[in-house]
Amino acid sequence: MAEKKRYSKRYCRYTEAKIEFIDYKDVDALKHSLSERYKIMPRRLTGNSKKWQERVEVAIKRARHMALIPYIVDRKKVVENPFKI
Repeated sequence: MAEKKRYSKRYCRYTEAKIEFIDYKDVDALKHSLSERYKIMPRRLTGNSKKWQERVEVAIKRARHMALIPYIVDRKKVVENPFKI
């Protein structure tokens, strides 16, 4: 019989750090919740709690609106790091 894989427990980084507010201008902190194509990663992958995942989503959407983070990354024109433009 095949053995079950044991995954490590994911912890909410914001709860552990006791952060009170996520700033949309802090792009380096938001990059941990974005995929390589700058899509918002789900809770099951990031390990964020529901409360903090909602706050991260709002901060990312605000940063996109202020043009700090791109909305989409084109497959043909993939930039290695769009934050260093």
